[in-house]
Amino acid sequence: MKIAQILQLEPQQQALTVQGWVRTFRANRFIALNDGSCLGNLQCVIDFEQTEESLLKKISTGAALSLSGKLVASQGAGQKVELAVEKISLLGAADPEEYPIQPKKHSLEFLREKAHLRVRTSTFSAVMRMRSALAFAVHQFFQQKGFYYVNTPVITGSDAEGAGEMFRVTTLDPKNPPQTDEGHIDYSQDFFGKETNLTVSGQLEAETYALGLGEVYTFGPTFRAENSNTTRHLAEFWMIEPEMAFYDLNDNMDLAEAFIKSVLGYVLEHCQEDLAFLDERFQKEEQAKPQQQRSSMGLIEKIRFVVDHQFIRISYTEAIEILKNSSPNKKKKFTYPIDDWGVDLQSEHERYLVEKHFNCPVILYDYPAKIKAFYMRMNDDQKTVRAMDILFPGIGEIVGGSQREERLDVLEERITAMGIDKKELWWYLDLRKFGTAPHSGFGLGFERLVQFATGMGNIRDVIPFPRTPQNASF
Repeated sequence: MKIAQILQLEPQQQALTVQGWVRTFRANRFIALNDGSCLGNLQCVIDFEQTEESLLKKISTGAALSLSGKLVASQGAGQKVELAVEKISLLGAADPEEYPIQPKKHSLEFLREKAHLRVRTSTFSAVMRMRSALAFAVHQFFQQKGFYYVNTPVITGSDAEGAGEMFRVTTLDPKNPPQTDEGHIDYSQDFFGKETNLTVSGQLEAETYALGLGEVYTFGPTFRAENSNTTRHLAEFWMIEPEMAFYDLNDNMDLAEAFIKSVLGYVLEHCQEDLAFLDERFQKEEQAKPQQQRSSMGLIEKIRFVVDHQFIRISYTEAIEILKNSSPNKKKKFTYPIDDWGVDLQSEHERYLVEKHFNCPVILYDYPAKIKAFYMRMNDDQKTVRAMDILFPGIGEIVGGSQREERLDVLEERITAMGIDKKELWWYLDLRKFGTAPHSGFGLGFERLVQFATGMGNIRDVIPFPRTPQNASF
């Protein structure tokens, strides 16, 4: 049986077998066993007088054991039940001189260097169970709403964001690639016959399926070759991207708000033990920060704050006026002062709107066209597009989306103005020729969501094996 189930039982001398890893072994008698199914350990009590000394010497932190015995009421404090062990099988020893995850506090930096073993700590097992629950909640939400799950390609010939920060995919010899007469690399001789990259987004391909299936979503890996070493960026991360035919921007905002509240509500209901542990950890971490940098809310409080509040919706133009007239801006407290309409908002501005001005999650919409992607629908003012971002406490932007440009002539103008090759997007433009319709969608970086829900300060600690500049270990 799994330990998560055993800890819920009433002790009635049930004969059980449990398998897991030793967290601690003390007094040659008490084993704290964990199998990853929950935060709690099962206390297993052995009769050391009846156990071979050679076996006792091999039981140490990290060892894998199979234990059989009877479930009884615990005689000690701290647990309701314990296993009175009758049979021990050592499945795999762990040399205590070499096993790095010993029962003491380890820094997160140290544990990143041991990413293959860090899930055996309480913190990372809790984070990864939360990640799993959130992923399930994502699929559950969309499936219950009648969306279809679409797998979009990881290898692509298009740059959905127009950012150019992409990883190239090639089989050409890097030391002696074939060249054209003009001296450029001849990608016609490459595996796919053209220049290809790892995708930055599944959005464009998802749009094609929305305009046939109605409502679809992708949930898969995406890649950015951005040389960023911040606590908020990864080179490989997972994106959730729904696309919906016949949705305008208001429909899009309604769906995004309902989606976020649903998945966060799911973990509040189903991950209470892990959340309580991570909440306690979060509050200790906050106490170690300078007063002005501390969060005003605990972790569970932050999640409830999002789930329970109606999101405020304001235009970018309104937000700029609020920020221009704000005390931090007038007192030059912002690192990036707000002077003119048209600037791209930074995390400090987004957090001010959420945490100070409105004190609830905020959806900003109708952004300047010049700071947004080519596929966003142009407004009648010819200055703004039907974009929207959702801003969260402690994190800033967590969702970005828009009503997509469904008019062929306007889309072609935008593509040309942004210097994008129309020939590469012929299939995308076809959607505007054959049964075009209003449609919308959004993207949510899954790790940002996991980071918010777990209270972890660094995004590298919410994905099993982080990929960052100069780091592709494991």
